[in-house]
Amino acid sequence: MIDLAGKTAIVTGSSRGIGAAVARVLAQQGAKVVINHRSSAAGAEAVLQEILAAGGEGMVVQADVSRAADAQRLIKTTVKTWGQLDILVNNAGTTRDTLIMLMKEDAWNLVLQTNLNSAYHCTKAALRPMMKKRFGRIINITSVVGLAGQAGQSNYAASKAGLIGFTKSIAKEVGSRNITVNAIAPGFVPTALTDVLPPAMVEQAVQATPLGRLGATEEIAYAVAFLASAEAGFITGQVLSVDGGLVMQ
Repeated sequence: MIDLAGKTAIVTGSSRGIGAAVARVLAQQGAKVVINHRSSAAGAEAVLQEILAAGGEGMVVQADVSRAADAQRLIKTTVKTWGQLDILVNNAGTTRDTLIMLMKEDAWNLVLQTNLNSAYHCTKAALRPMMKKRFGRIINITSVVGLAGQAGQSNYAASKAGLIGFTKSIAKEVGSRNITVNAIAPGFVPTALTDVLPPAMVEQAVQATPLGRLGATEEIAYAVAFLASAEAGFITGQVLSVDGGLVMQ
């Protein structure tokens, strides 16, 4: 049992997939959790009802965190409601896959804005209450694609690789304030984002994974919970690959 009682967490993009699993697990461990969505109100409400039914605490806040004003509102709403912010999980993400020669500038910009700019906006806003309290846990959800690259995903790979550099830089900036900043790089996990990948690509990934299977969203979520815990207080600036060994190949 990871004890997160008394902590308040925001999980961006948590109406489905990895984000929803993270929200549920953090709530199970005792944290009050903000479920954030851009346009999936029904999904976010479903996650909230699961948390409440299990005896946890949470609320839904709509915000397009790729926009600075929305990200600031998300943080302010959380602090105003619960008086503090202890854990920020930058999970919001999207894909627009195609080969670089066919990629439209809009597809490049959308992925960078959603995956990377959102982490910038939310982290910048979250650091003020965390620095005031002299405590914080920031966990960025990157990807093995950000470590190894992937044909047809240059925009996604760039955003996720950028998130790794962002993680390490912010960790150095705020470590003296007892704020840790880490990243988790999931391997192939069944979500709405991976469902659109060609079956041959998914099968190739399974074959290249030493454990010989896809991951589960809960396996990513428990890694997040650990990095958010007191037990992980001496870990910062790190990238934890939760990928069944794929990144070794």
